[in-house]
Amino acid sequence: MSFGSWRQRRCRLSQWRLRRFSRRSPSLRRPRLAASFLEDSRSLQEVASADALARPRGWIEVIAGGMFSGKTEALITRLRRALIARQAVQAFKPRLDDRYEADFIVSHSQLRIKTQLVEQAEDILDCLSPATQVVGIDEGQFLGGELVDVCCRLADEGRRVIVAALDLDYRGEPFEPIPRLLAMAEYVTKPQAICVVCGDPANFSQRLTADERRVVVGADGLYEARCRRCFVPYPVPPSETVKSEAAKEAVT
Repeated sequence: MSFGSWRQRRCRLSQWRLRRFSRRSPSLRRPRLAASFLEDSRSLQEVASADALARPRGWIEVIAGGMFSGKTEALITRLRRALIARQAVQAFKPRLDDRYEADFIVSHSQLRIKTQLVEQAEDILDCLSPATQVVGIDEGQFLGGELVDVCCRLADEGRRVIVAALDLDYRGEPFEPIPRLLAMAEYVTKPQAICVVCGDPANFSQRLTADERRVVVGADGLYEARCRRCFVPYPVPPSETVKSEAAKEAVT
């Protein structure tokens, strides 16, 4: 037997063994399966991406901070800019907020915009027009725990949702449901007020009455902005209010 014929027989035998072994062992066919799996996963990703792009884009913006920090003013400014852009805008505020005018959101600087009163967050869904593109909500901390779900639903439907709210109560504790809403929001703005005692940036709302209820709606005379150092985390008795006034005079 020549060397060439012996070599050919060895090659044919090796090929036969390889084919026979591949029938028994699926592992040798894995590259083909892996390739098909990658193709399927790519097609699924393309479908998911196309579906996501087909949905209208919505998001949540939260303006959270203490009283007198300009939250409502920032909300009104954003809603006015949306109106200038010829977008359909609706604004809401809790019926509990009886300061200023009932039919308007009004800032401490007297900026105002037309609004609708609601008892709770779910009422917004009933009052909302299908054509609305931008939803503004003032004093969101008074609308209950459903506020987060309502805002997420509106954003999922492709609407821009802007919420202005207190993030801390008069004791300096998180004011639910705003912390959860902050976690779900795409954009968060945290404006600072000015401490009336020392002039530092202020994030706390100091209550000036001895009322221990968590919700006491009011503005000047009932609350004032305080920094961390000057904040007293409980209702301030009249004697403390006198000290506060004296401290202000000393600073000025």
